[in-house]
Amino acid sequence: MHYLLTYDLVDDYLERRAQYRDAHLALAWQAADRGELLLAGALESPIDAAALLFEGESPAAAEAFAKTDPYVVNGLVKAWCVRPWKTVVGKTASSPLR
Repeated sequence: MHYLLTYDLVDDYLERRAQYRDAHLALAWQAADRGELLLAGALESPIDAAALLFEGESPAAAEAFAKTDPYVVNGLVKAWCVRPWKTVVGKTASSPLR
């Protein structure tokens, strides 16, 4: 199953992220290396949100990531949410339909 972790970013995110970016990216790459995190990045125009796509049997990995992410812990994220995403089209869809 896929889970989408979304971040609602603070207005001064771009100005504040530099001091936490290396730790955030290290955490993200660790999750990717474990096969939990498939894709992640900030949404642009404007940069006010981010989306991280997780895969697993439950939302536990996405929730654990958010709770320890330096961006969340240090207040760069106003709010976050994990939602199941029933993907149906594409080579890696969790529930392919034709």
